[in-house]
Amino acid sequence: MRDVYPGFLQLTGFVSMNLDRHLEAHRELFRNLVKGDGDSAAKHKDFYDEYLAVMDLSAEFYLQTVDTVFIRHLLPKGEMTHRGRVIDPSMIEGVALLTVEGEHDDISGVGQTEATHKLCPNIPANMKVHYLQPGVGHYGVFNGSRFRSEIAPRIADFVLSNNGGKGGGTKRTQPKKTEAAH
Repeated sequence: MRDVYPGFLQLTGFVSMNLDRHLEAHRELFRNLVKGDGDSAAKHKDFYDEYLAVMDLSAEFYLQTVDTVFIRHLLPKGEMTHRGRVIDPSMIEGVALLTVEGEHDDISGVGQTEATHKLCPNIPANMKVHYLQPGVGHYGVFNGSRFRSEIAPRIADFVLSNNGGKGGGTKRTQPKKTEAAH
């Protein structure tokens, strides 16, 4: 019986931010159905089956996130805390950092994620990569054909190139003997 930010309200917000795009997608669906293009109609259905699957968020979590991240900008100001302790990204070391943004992201604007690199000065420059994916919005950064064909391979390459946090950019093409090759 706790307060929630209902999924249907989140979805209303997502759709209304790009209403013209969604209306055109549904017009195109109708055109494809009329001309008998079942493959394109199926792609549309698959996309919207996932896009429309939104769950409720607890009100506390949602409101705290919006306030902390988007209103007061506590992390870059050095004022964000967790369990009473200040979070200090400058203390991060021994790991690699990859940030990915979408050119048309209307939730996290271009540059917001990339700013993380300045907050982490103890990560060497050769272990930091930023990638801006052309032609995608917020959802496309995490899912869809561009994610699968362009973003996911970059993530995989980055992980393999920075295995163990040692840097140096050496790529592994074969698993170590102690790892299972799946």
